[in-house]
Amino acid sequence: MRVGFIGLGSQGGPMARRIIDAGYPMTLWARRPASVEPFANTAARVARSPAELAAASDLICLCVVGDADVEDVVGGEHGVLAGVKPGSVIAVHSTVHPNTCLELAEKAGAQDVSVVDAPVSGGGPAAAEGRLLVMAGGDPGVVERCRPVFESYADAVIHLGGLGSGQTTKLLNNLLFTANLGAAATTLSLGQALGVSAGGLTEVLSRGSGNSFALNALGGTGGLERLAGYAGSLLRKDVRLIADLAEHAAAAPAVVLDAADAALVLMGHPR
Repeated sequence: MRVGFIGLGSQGGPMARRIIDAGYPMTLWARRPASVEPFANTAARVARSPAELAAASDLICLCVVGDADVEDVVGGEHGVLAGVKPGSVIAVHSTVHPNTCLELAEKAGAQDVSVVDAPVSGGGPAAAEGRLLVMAGGDPGVVERCRPVFESYADAVIHLGGLGSGQTTKLLNNLLFTANLGAAATTLSLGQALGVSAGGLTEVLSRGSGNSFALNALGGTGGLERLAGYAGSLLRKDVRLIADLAEHAAAAPAVVLDAADAALVLMGHPR
């Protein structure tokens, strides 16, 4: 399978490197030439446009930031859909609204092209070590076609159902993570106010029933400032998306959304 990869950031870059190291023929494209420079010592070729990349690929992986970025790279005269071949697959690794994937699938389907949503969790270090979690949605047969490529950077590829189900699951994951961040940070702050050291309390909680990924992500501090600097805006985006899904489904997220909103306020990124 020939693979094309767009979105060579802190997570996408290591993912692309793992695919190359697994022996798949790779084509890359990036808005900034600096993004492809780390791949100069590999066999990967660099396309002049997303359309050229798509024409050379059987699987096109998108790992850009948000909905607008996905729409930008797939549409237009030089976008992915302008060059993609019938029978190809577009995998959306970005965390976006499920409707973005459904709308893309409608356009791609007219060209006999499949779409799977495959958001990932774990971050750049996990990608580099092949430990990402892939949450896949789409036709089971198409997901299975992509699985060997996904497994080059992931140690779990979980098929969750129809197209969009991967995105919904990722958004739920990030909603709970955001809520847990606020709960962990305020627990540590309360502990300090009661005379318990942050380091000691963190060690105890990390060994007890109060442990969470969010607690460890805080790095033993009671504040969210460090994490908010690079993740606050992304978490706000994801909480906004899941809140929109819940509203349209007339579902009541209740406590978890309230807690996530409180955490976003603490991070200086209110929804």
